[in-house]
Parts: sequence; structure tokens; C-alpha cells
Amino acid sequence: MKKVMKKRTGFTLVELLIVIIIIGILAGAMLLVAGSGTDKAEATKIVSNLRSMKAATLLYYADRAGSGAVVAVPTVTDTSSDLDPYMDRKLSDMGDYEVVKGVITSEWYVGLKKAALTGKSGVVTKLNEVKKQQGLFDANDSTSTNAITETSGVYMKAR
Repeated sequence: MKKVMKKRTGFTLVELLIVIIIIGILAGAMLLVAGSGTDKAEATKIVSNLRSMKAATLLYYADRAGSGAVVAVPTVTDTSSDLDPYMDRKLSDMGDYEVVKGVITSEWYVGLKKAALTGKSGVVTKLNEVKKQQGLFDANDSTSTNAITETSGVYMKAR
């Protein structure tokens, strides 16, 4: 008797499982890369917003410094800001930003309040990577030596 060999059609269960495992590994790697990219994008947005605020603060100061009087730090509330006329969008729409005066000196700092960084350790890591070259400080440091943390906020010298 002659055995008739049937043509094999389709994939075996083992082959299908191997393909599914490989796809799962690749998808997991993509999620790790995408998460890191998101943190870097958020950190870049924060630095860009601080630069815009710095420029607006300098314009605000320049408009008021000619009078000879001491120029007060611009006020920033949840709904409006003295800097709004100098920016392309309202500061209150950008997030939890503020303008503060130095404790010892009369320098002004623009910053993102610490509450906005809570739970964003990846963003904080990216901010720490670029803080020296971007001139960023934490709330307790004016020399850019302390690490920015989730509880410190991030600031840039404006004036």
C-alpha cells in the first residue's frame, strides 16, 4: 500500500506562538521608546514656554522702566496676567506658570510651579539633562547646581 502524503496547509501552533511572542517584544520596545520621546517633548515645551515668558517679562520691564520708579514684578493669576499683552496666548492657558522676585536680590525668575511637575519623573529627568545649557534652576537654587525635582518646580532667570 502506498501512503498518500497530504500537502500541509497553514501554520502550526508553535509557529503562530513564536510570531505572537516576537510581535509582543517589538511592541513593548516601541512603548518604551515612545514614552521617552513624550517626556522629552514635554520638557522641551516647558523650556519653550519659559523662554516666551522671559521675553514677555523683559518687554514688560522695558515698557515701565523709563518712568524712574521701581518696577513691580508682573502679577500672574489663574485668569489673567500682566504679561498677556506681550504674549501670543494667555499665560493662564499655558499652565501653572509664575513670575517671582529673588529673595535676596531684585532678580526676576519665570517658572513652572512644583505642582505641575508632580508625578512626571521622566520629564524632570529630561529637564535635569538640559538645565545647565538652558539656564534652569530649581526653587531653592540660583546657581543651577541642585537637581530639579518633582517637588521643586523649574525656573529661569528673567532679569
